[in-house]
Formats: sequence, structure tokens, C-alpha cells
Amino acid sequence: MRAGMRIVAAPVLLVALLAGCAGKAGAGASVQADREPDENGELRLADAKTPHAVVGEAFVTAALPQDNLDSPASWTAPDGKRWVIATAKKTGELVVFDGDSGQRLRTVGGKGAAPGQLDRPNGISVVGDLLLVVERDNHRVQLFSLPDFAPLLVFGMDELSKPYGLWAGGKGEAIEVIVSDNYMRGADEKTVPALAELDHRFRRYRLAQEGGRWTATLVQTFGDVTPAGAIRIAESVFADPANDRLMLAEEDTAVGTRLREYGLADGRYRGRDVGAGLYKAQAEGIALMACADGGGYWIGTDQFKDRSLFHVFDRRTLAHVGSFAGKLTANTDGVWLDARGDGRFPSGVMYALHDDQAVAAFDWRDIAAALKLKACAR
Repeated sequence: MRAGMRIVAAPVLLVALLAGCAGKAGAGASVQADREPDENGELRLADAKTPHAVVGEAFVTAALPQDNLDSPASWTAPDGKRWVIATAKKTGELVVFDGDSGQRLRTVGGKGAAPGQLDRPNGISVVGDLLLVVERDNHRVQLFSLPDFAPLLVFGMDELSKPYGLWAGGKGEAIEVIVSDNYMRGADEKTVPALAELDHRFRRYRLAQEGGRWTATLVQTFGDVTPAGAIRIAESVFADPANDRLMLAEEDTAVGTRLREYGLADGRYRGRDVGAGLYKAQAEGIALMACADGGGYWIGTDQFKDRSLFHVFDRRTLAHVGSFAGKLTANTDGVWLDARGDGRFPSGVMYALHDDQAVAAFDWRDIAAALKLKACAR
């Protein structure tokens, strides 16, 4: 084991039941209330002078400032329609939109601690017909079935302190979930812990279904404790199993916000950072466009307050290939890439949160054309 790296093997825990703008007028007004404590002031893309392309949004949903939206994920319904599901931190709800038009369809959940209720939901992910949602203030992750949003499992309550983001992958009756835990110190919980305390920034769970019943097993706790590899402020996490790669957003601007590369299989820092010096505001949501030939593109969010900047990196080499911003989309937390083509988005679509109150959609064809990206067969 490399010096400075701590991997904590967790005892087996089995937990039963349950598992981070159409109207353009009005959607541009910044929502200042209820900001996250780690958000980085009011840095503006207009002042950063970072070269980038401008890609117009396919749509931006109607503004919902009362919801304090955080992160989106998409799912294909049995009738072929695409849903976008966004977490609403303030109301404790999941807001469902039509993924092709941006029309608001319904809300589910509501604030509380019972199965099916949510308290400050943040990260979100979809695997097959399953939905996973991180709840910061319930200190847990919740698993739902789709399309009925029936609660199937809650887990993590015994070990998670301030969970924010998650990645989930797998097939059928076996799912792997990695959750970031942004526990802090001090009376105001805004002080980054000492390096030695960062060895449990991330938790790895294995979800399994046996006899129609879902269980969660905590299989690993990990985090680098060296100055070079530690994640001081943790939220966004995304994995590329084909390349045994786990990308983690380091949000701490004091040490330089960026992405850090860890191994997916072992949870160890690989000594490589991505976007160091390129990120200027704060590294936020991460997504991956995976192509059939093994190529593809990572997208990482730079959370400027006036307009978010999205950095694009080569999937294999992690080389920076370009950056783009929307015409409106700002202050983005979570993003989600849906590679499925349909009549509205033949080559796929990227969804990005807009200023805590709306979801923006970007046609992948527009992104690829603006940055001259290679065609991505899927």
C-alpha cells in the first residue's frame, strides 16, 4: 500500500428496505438564499477570460426558485419517453420533467424521514429501472423503483455524516454505489478536517436483490490523506468501469479546485489531477459520454455564477479538448449525460442545473459541432 493512503475495510452491514429553463425570462435571476457553505463567492466567467465556445441551450425549464434544485438524472419510460428527475433540496421533493420538452410533469416525495420522504436530497443516479438519491440531512441514500417511485431500500445511516454525491453502476440484481461524505469540523461545520481525518471521504456499497428484497453491504471506506491526493471538499463523483477510473471533484479552492483520478477497483489516488489551473471557479458536476469504440468524453462543471463553464476531456487520455458555456445556464451543481438518441436528441443530450431553479438541456450534436469532437457511435 502506498504511503499516505488509507483503505479501511468495513464490516459487513446488511440493511433492508430502501438504497449528488423554458421560461428564459425570470430563469436568469440568481437565487442567493440557501447557498451551500462551500460555494465559491461570486466568481464570474465574464472576468475569467477562459477560452470557450458558446452552445445555445435546447431548452431551459421554467424557473422554480422555491425548490432549490441540485442535480438531475434521466430515465427512459416504457413508452419511450425520456424523463429528467431533479432533486429539490428545499422542498425534499423529486421534480420530474419531460426530457425532450422541459415540461414539468409531477413531483414526488416531500420533506421527512419516512421511506419515500426526503430531507435535503442532493446527488441522484439512475441504473436501469432503479433510482438512487442521496439525502444530506437524513444522512442516508434511498433506492426507488421506476416508474412508480416506490421506496425499496434506505442505507448508510450508521456511517454517513454529510453525504452529497454518488455514482452507481452495474446490472440486474447487483449494483455498486460510491457515495461522497463531506463531513466538516468546527461549530459552523465549515472547517476542512485535518488530512489524517480524510480517510473516509468515500463509502462503497454493494446492493443486491435476493428473493425480491434489496440489501446494502458496506464493503469499503476510502480516502487519500496525502496533501497531493486528499479530497478536502467532496461532492461530485463519477466512474468509468471500462478504464478502472474514478473521477472525484476537489472543490477546495484554497488548494486548487480540479478533478482527481482514483482507481475504481481499489479507491486509491493515482497521482494524477485533471484540469488543474483550468478550473477557476469550483469543480462541480461530472459526467461521461462513452462511445462504442472505447473513446468518449468527460465533462466537468466549473461553477461560475454568471454562466457555468463545462470543460471537456478525452475519455482515454484525460487531455483537455475544449470548453463551452451556454447562453444562460449559470451556477451549475449537477449534470447528467444521456447517450440515448431519439427524435428530439438523435445523438444524446446533456442536462445541467441552472442557478438552483431550472434544468437546461444541451443537444450533444451542438456540443460536438462547437468543439469539433469526433463522432461518438453508441
